[in-house]
Amino acid sequence: MPKRALFLLLTLLIPVSFFGCGGGKDEDALLDEEEETTTAAAAPAAGAPAAAPAAAAAGSATLTGRVAFEGTAPSAEKLKMDADAFCKAAHAAPAYSQEVVVNANNTLQWVFVYVKEGATGSFPAPTTPVVIDQRGCQYHPHVFGIQAGQPLKILNSDATLHNIHALPKKNPEFNIGQPFKGMETVKKFDVPEVGVHFKCDVHKWMGAYAGVLNHPFYAVTNDQGTFELKNLPAGNYVIEAWHEKYGAQTQNVSITGSESKTVDFSFKG
Repeated sequence: MPKRALFLLLTLLIPVSFFGCGGGKDEDALLDEEEETTTAAAAPAAGAPAAAPAAAAAGSATLTGRVAFEGTAPSAEKLKMDADAFCKAAHAAPAYSQEVVVNANNTLQWVFVYVKEGATGSFPAPTTPVVIDQRGCQYHPHVFGIQAGQPLKILNSDATLHNIHALPKKNPEFNIGQPFKGMETVKKFDVPEVGVHFKCDVHKWMGAYAGVLNHPFYAVTNDQGTFELKNLPAGNYVIEAWHEKYGAQTQNVSITGSESKTVDFSFKG
């Protein structure tokens, strides 16, 4: 065979031999390899744990106090629940508005007390939800605190229709209907905001308020008008007492070490 013809024959046969005898990979094998590479790239490198959230500043100081009421306590407003037979039947005794609750010792219940300024550090939001319950056609609790990003579980314990209508100014508004007993909805607030109002468009007398913060230093006064802020780090703080009708008051407080301090507030009727 002439040399030129032999050269042309070998030129045609070499590529066939290369791809047909295992010298390369078929299309399926190439696809499998690509998928494996992508998965491996998405996985964290061995021995390199994910970064943990920044630790919260832990303190050992405690701030306690009471919120007094000055003046003549207003008469408790009786709630008229006749529009809903279930709501009316749910109360053997009359139910009253919780807008202004003056305790027997002339203190105020349902005052939200919190660190307004001075809390530094990172405070990851708890994963355990705060629960607001619609029970007896009233919100429980009437005032509560929650951290930004923490789940809020909205529960209907009544066998009647409720809708919970949140009216924040800094966070998105929502309005959720819950027609059946036992229904639950979970929501979150992402931005700190004190005095978020909740209402029920079905039952006009229902109302509640939330304080949304980026730290855990808050409390609500009880039936003795007292509050307690625990685990405060040393520092200088602005403490605010917020009431839905009487507004807000602030005081400056300096705390060192593990001391306990008392800060009292007073609202006039």
